Amino acid sequence: MQRIFKNFTFNPKDDILSGLTVALALVPEAVAFAFVAGIDPLVGLYGAFMMGIVTALFGGRPGMISGATGAMAVVMVHMIQKGNEVGDALATPIENLGLQWLFITLLFVGAIQITAGIFKLGKFVRLIPHPVMMGFVNGLAIVIFLSQLGLFPETGTEGISFFKNTGGWFSGLFSNGAFWMMMAFVGLTMAIMYFLPKVTKKVPAALVAIVVVAAIVIFGNLDMSTVGSFIRDGGGSGLKGGLPTFQFQIFDSVVLDTIIANKWLIITTAFLLAAVGLIESLMTLNLIDDMTETRGSGNRECVAQGSANILNGLFGGMGGCAMIGQSIINVNSGGRGRLSGAVAALALLCFILFGAPLIEQIPIAALVGVMFMVVIGTFAWSSFRILNKIPLPDAIVLIAVSAITVWQDLAIAVIAGVIMSALVFAWKNATMIRARKHIKNDGTKVYEIWGPLFFGSIQNFNSKFDPKNDPDKIEIDFIESRVNDHSGIEALRGIANKYLDLGKEVKLTHLSPECKALLLKANPKFETVIETAVDDPRYHVVTDLLDTEV
Repeated sequence: MQRIFKNFTFNPKDDILSGLTVALALVPEAVAFAFVAGIDPLVGLYGAFMMGIVTALFGGRPGMISGATGAMAVVMVHMIQKGNEVGDALATPIENLGLQWLFITLLFVGAIQITAGIFKLGKFVRLIPHPVMMGFVNGLAIVIFLSQLGLFPETGTEGISFFKNTGGWFSGLFSNGAFWMMMAFVGLTMAIMYFLPKVTKKVPAALVAIVVVAAIVIFGNLDMSTVGSFIRDGGGSGLKGGLPTFQFQIFDSVVLDTIIANKWLIITTAFLLAAVGLIESLMTLNLIDDMTETRGSGNRECVAQGSANILNGLFGGMGGCAMIGQSIINVNSGGRGRLSGAVAALALLCFILFGAPLIEQIPIAALVGVMFMVVIGTFAWSSFRILNKIPLPDAIVLIAVSAITVWQDLAIAVIAGVIMSALVFAWKNATMIRARKHIKNDGTKVYEIWGPLFFGSIQNFNSKFDPKNDPDKIEIDFIESRVNDHSGIEALRGIANKYLDLGKEVKLTHLSPECKALLLKANPKFETVIETAVDDPRYHVVTDLLDTEV
């Protein structure tokens, strides 16, 4: 019981204050991502609440924040648009059919993510190389930065081109009072967040910055873009809403008929959303692990993310995953326990139910300033310093992942980075296989193999042997090598058969139990040439020991 409570909150004051800070930052993010997906802002806010509360209480990483994310919103857009087109074309048109498709898709997304957790696939995030991780945080920082630029007023005068009339454009920029006022308050927010921790760390700097800037704008009666005006400008009616309700309409026979008719679009979108959500969540988990010097459970996070997405599908949220920006705000504000995420989610719900008039008065400039500080904290500035010090392939991977994250999306970037790193690794290991040769007293020639035997190294492996000129007794010693795949098995079988066809005796020694099982499964005749000894090597693969309850 003591462990559960300690896990729930390490410092109640810090967790509550950081949770409130995160809740304020969640509002414009959830609304903006809902607009990106082309759905009602309340759907985004409900999604952020349900993702946040489930993952905060049952996820694999205390202190990590989940909600509606841009990475998943971008993937949803095409399916929602297609669903709306199908709904409008029906004999009896269905309004917002794309949204109903999204809710059903989230049920599949949740099932996929829970399956990944049950089969313990979360541990594979450990295979993501460090250059990919650095490229991921750099690309994500750039994406967060670019997403904030759209919240600024127009910089120039409408109709004046920067290239055709540069002077006129700058003249319009310098006379744009709304732009410079927002810049000033963004700068003030960032200054408070930078200098306040040097004075005191008893209250979250982000929360103080938001309160101070909001007070100046409200009591100064300044005409600035606020959360409320942002929602209304995007087509919403405001922040006010009720509790999420069960979506009975998604089980309507007409809706299900349209789902069946477009099943491949639904299924492919579900797999994409599940992949994007898991990759972003597990990489955020890794990042927060490094920041807090603790370890979370990837598999438990997969199950929690999947459960939260199913809840979103049933109760009308847009779904989501872990949010790196808000997670960093939470950790930097002192949030370490599950209480911080729970407070953030419940505070967001309270904003929707009771605090809408107050929250709608918060200036967008304050929230943009907070996110700019998140960008500065997220970006791996050390990558500039180490670019010329790390191997060239790693530098290329780092830059490529950053660029692809901005150009495409997170899932494609990480997958591309892992593939590039794997190819580099395979190429390097393909050249590392060696064979030390010596003759025993009884005339047996011994080949001591060093390095991995796999598809990339078989050509070099085959070139080490000389069956025609070798003596009648041959021993191939794998004390410092390992057969890794089918290509390695075939190469070994080919070499053994060459010696046997010439009437020579061949023995394979010091194979690990896994290698023996692999060879005997492929060809039981290997049993006659494999020798077993007490000093045969044993390798221990990645286990689930690190995935114990957090």
